[in-house]
Amino acid sequence: MRGLAIIPGIGNSGEAHWQTHWENSVPGTRRLSVTDWNHPDLDDWIAGLDRLVAGFEGTPLLVAHSLGCLLVAHWAGRAPVSGALLVAAPDANGPAFPAEAAVFGPVPRRPLPFPAIIVASSNDPYGSIDHATELATAWGAELILAGAAGHINGASGLGEWPWGFKVLQRLQRKA
Repeated sequence: MRGLAIIPGIGNSGEAHWQTHWENSVPGTRRLSVTDWNHPDLDDWIAGLDRLVAGFEGTPLLVAHSLGCLLVAHWAGRAPVSGALLVAAPDANGPAFPAEAAVFGPVPRRPLPFPAIIVASSNDPYGSIDHATELATAWGAELILAGAAGHINGASGLGEWPWGFKVLQRLQRKA
């Protein structure tokens, strides 16, 4: 497996989150570091992603969750990466989108310069399947539906999320 660059959303994906499980089990995995996980600043997060990607030998796979997906869209093209797994991308115009993250909107709607897979849940309070479909079209990404998995986070009870890891392996083959 190529190096994984873990890109959490607000709150930094706690201990029960599948991103944390993957970080602890996949050698060579590194996690984004930002100044404040609860009051996101787009410029700070972009600088953090620049540092994260620069720390890899070769081109990593980005593994983003929630607000991290929007970060990837803003950041895309700044450095080479092998691909991106974008899970539970939120709707920055949706009613549940956190006000403290408003700086992440508007979300870029241009094709990503690397292979990408968006994974979406049918009952995600932060983004609908229609929204995920629109992003997949705009970003040139493959869309995979995860069923009713909530926000696909620690609260969803997915643990290590082996199904998601299979999707990541699929992306690696595409990359």
